[in-house]
Amino acid sequence: MKVHILVVDDDPVQRRLLEALIEKFGYQATCVESGEEALFLLQEEEVTYSLVLLDLVMPDLDGMAVLEQMRKKNIDVPTIVLTSQGGIDTVVSAMRAGAVDFIVKPASPERLNVSIQNALTLSNLETELKRVKRSLSGQLTFKDVVTSSDRMQRVINLGERAALSTIPVLLEGESGVGKEMIARAIQGTSTRKNKPFITVNCGAIPPTLVESILFGHEKGAFTGATEKQIGKFQEAHGGTLFLDEVGELPLDIQVKLLRAVQQGEIDPLGARKPVKVDIRIISATNRSLMDMVKEGTFREDLYYRLNVFPIMIPPLRAHREDIAGLARHFTARFAAEEGRRAIKGITRHALELLTDYHWPGNIRQLENAIFRAVVLCDGSELTPAEFPQITPKDTTAPPLYQNAHSTSQVPSSEEITSMQNGDEEAINFSEKNQDDIMQLLDRTDNIRPLNELEGDIIRTAYKHYEGQMSEIARRLGIGRSTLYRKMKEHGIEEENVA
Repeated sequence: MKVHILVVDDDPVQRRLLEALIEKFGYQATCVESGEEALFLLQEEEVTYSLVLLDLVMPDLDGMAVLEQMRKKNIDVPTIVLTSQGGIDTVVSAMRAGAVDFIVKPASPERLNVSIQNALTLSNLETELKRVKRSLSGQLTFKDVVTSSDRMQRVINLGERAALSTIPVLLEGESGVGKEMIARAIQGTSTRKNKPFITVNCGAIPPTLVESILFGHEKGAFTGATEKQIGKFQEAHGGTLFLDEVGELPLDIQVKLLRAVQQGEIDPLGARKPVKVDIRIISATNRSLMDMVKEGTFREDLYYRLNVFPIMIPPLRAHREDIAGLARHFTARFAAEEGRRAIKGITRHALELLTDYHWPGNIRQLENAIFRAVVLCDGSELTPAEFPQITPKDTTAPPLYQNAHSTSQVPSSEEITSMQNGDEEAINFSEKNQDDIMQLLDRTDNIRPLNELEGDIIRTAYKHYEGQMSEIARRLGIGRSTLYRKMKEHGIEEENVA
């Protein structure tokens, strides 16, 4: 997910210069020539702008008027003002009107880049702080979900529909895909947004304590019950109860859970009469409950009570376009939490490495990887060096004969035939490309000089990727300018590699 920056300037030359610099920095620019156009785009929902570069002196609606309109319309987008009049009065007025920084034209590329990075970092920190506050107050919404993918948008659409009622929701998906986040967003979008949101990890409760923790107990109900204790159902009264890993509940507890869902009442241990509860049930599982029903480890009647409105959350590898946005989000968050204010972002090469990785642990694994990288980082940006646990070989397909979706260790005859065909293709490919593999030793069986090997690597890459310079640079892990320089050093000409 690229960062979108809106450029507002009536000078066409300045617009072209700013657009070229912004795209060179790795962002996406949209340019308009008037304040009216800028306000129109900022209120549209098709594109979310992360930053505005705003010229102060424009005909009709000038920069100060745009800032005033943005404040009136609650358009909360950080704005950097551009001015050729760098007087202190102008700067103070712009900052009071809501600008986060100012740049005197003509701006140097270095000054512009630093200003953009600082503004985006500040915006990310403020957004994260607001998100944490909303989460703690039960007002987290689907706008807080960091995504730009169609698959996750379908999840959000279903969640928004579910939030309009008290229908039981079952969230399905692998561990770490963000099921609790979606559950909190459903709560924060519903009429229960200011009510309790109680989370229960059903797989982490000892079997002997499950009933007491869920439904509570009276004083003297069992040995050690020295006082009355209300359960999670009563804690969630009026709000939402999130049952994570609901498939781990024992069968005898599933019976009591079924009654709670059906009748809206529970039986605390030792209580003389049932207790009425008004709760919204959201369940989550990383296993197939239907398979558990067939195995006899999950009650069929409870399954149909919980599976009224199922939502399948895809794994992170199924919506890779969100990895960059999530990585930036976590970088800003952990840089703030760890006091690493010098860290402004994450490099393009690091984002490419993260995007190519298959993330078996999903968003939780990505979050932990970014946390570790922030702690390791000594510079102003996270680079591939901060992710030593992720290597290029991790981004390739799984090994032959490994089927992640198969529960059997023995492949079928059809799978074996297909795999054998794949082996033959791999062998044929290797033989066909044997001439392209460079030699590390010279004719005297000594290692060739590093400079020669580098030239051969670039020639091989150029030939293999058919002269696609962006792809060559990405695969070699260098910038395009570096690639052009090295090609020149080794006498390699474009479209003329033997």
